[in-house]
Amino acid sequence: MPGALFLCLLVSSVIAAEKDSALPRLNNTKDVEAFIDSAEVVVIGFLEGEESYGYKELVEAVKQVSSVPAAICPVKEVWAEYNLSSDAITLFRKADNHQENIDLSEAKNLEADGIVNFISVNEIRYITEYNQVTAVGLFNSEVKTHLLLLANRGSKDFVELKERLGALAPEYTGKFLFVLLNGALKSNLKPLEYFGLKPKDLPRVGIYDGKSDTKWLLPEGEISTERVREFCESFLRGELKGMKEAEEKPKTEL
Repeated sequence: MPGALFLCLLVSSVIAAEKDSALPRLNNTKDVEAFIDSAEVVVIGFLEGEESYGYKELVEAVKQVSSVPAAICPVKEVWAEYNLSSDAITLFRKADNHQENIDLSEAKNLEADGIVNFISVNEIRYITEYNQVTAVGLFNSEVKTHLLLLANRGSKDFVELKERLGALAPEYTGKFLFVLLNGALKSNLKPLEYFGLKPKDLPRVGIYDGKSDTKWLLPEGEISTERVREFCESFLRGELKGMKEAEEKPKTEL
């Protein structure tokens, strides 16, 4: 009897472990839409099932990028609504209403690390911290104008400013990408120089227009929601184009 009890417990633990590693299943369009709406960035495997190519790699990748919810949708009729005709791993993000796909029919040597990189590069949020990885996704976005919060991590108002601008960002979906640049990092000194700034000058707010390679700084003063909103609106109205740019420095990529 003790042996039978042990076997029962062992089987139960294996089943529990399998359930823990399984991704939620989305069985209709309503489920998919609700899942996409549940977070700023989500990943969905449009796969027929857990035996599909890419499923195990996706599960492993999600363990490494726990900040991004993931699920699978095995219903092919739903795939067509997202312009997918074959198995794919797809990232959806709200910041620019973008959908990015890995076409599994073309991914011959798919590995978990590759999916992790795919997620990390494309994990653009309402306010995205700039680094060498996120820079790829930021500059590949169809939204070419960036509202930048230039601030030193660890300063007394860093967290508050990040939250303030992050809350404003949804108003400008499709118009601006809100970007946080940590001036306390040596790797960010060149982007600061591009705006004519040094870490001691922060915090500041700037706009970078990738289409014209033009930049402006919000005049010094309180970085309030109202001032930043008006700064954004001035750009959209075309009123900044006649204003002096931020101080010129040797050009470099942000």
